[in-house]
Amino acid sequence: MSANEDQEMELEALRSIYEGDESFRELSPVSFQYRIGENGDPKAFLIEISWTETYPQTAPILSMNAFFNNTISSAVKQSILAKLQEAVEANLGTAMTYTLFEYAKDNKEQFMENHNPINSATSISNIISIETPNTAPSSKKKDKKEQLSKAQKRKLADKTDHKGELPRGWNWVDVVKHLSKTGSKDDE
Repeated sequence: MSANEDQEMELEALRSIYEGDESFRELSPVSFQYRIGENGDPKAFLIEISWTETYPQTAPILSMNAFFNNTISSAVKQSILAKLQEAVEANLGTAMTYTLFEYAKDNKEQFMENHNPINSATSISNIISIETPNTAPSSKKKDKKEQLSKAQKRKLADKTDHKGELPRGWNWVDVVKHLSKTGSKDDE
């Protein structure tokens, strides 16, 4: 069988195996992502596998560059990719995408043993504490803008009817006045 036929068969198998699995995502017919761990799990990570043209005879491209992994240190990412690369070498020549995803799921705790989720939690709490003071003053400023002076209130009341609505055509341009200012060419 050619590499393309192997890829087509593996693609069909992956689609049927992971149908309805929220952790699996097909980015393209030759590129897949799988989230190892549940949503909200601090030790969850995302693996991306992309097939080369000669895959499975040659190794697929493994990546952990997804934004989802931004709280994981590069050392931990390199460690995970090195362990996955060993599995790639052992399975070269066979359909291995499913095998790699399952290997990562089975060894998640071992892969993430050096991951320190406390750093990500503190950075998130820092972001929250930074944002909180910023939102409070802006709401105070809005309150100040909504307070109108008596003169402003009178002017606003003069523009509106007694229901608080502006009269029809309040923003229309006086056409005659406008044309006299612009000096239309018909006057010449």
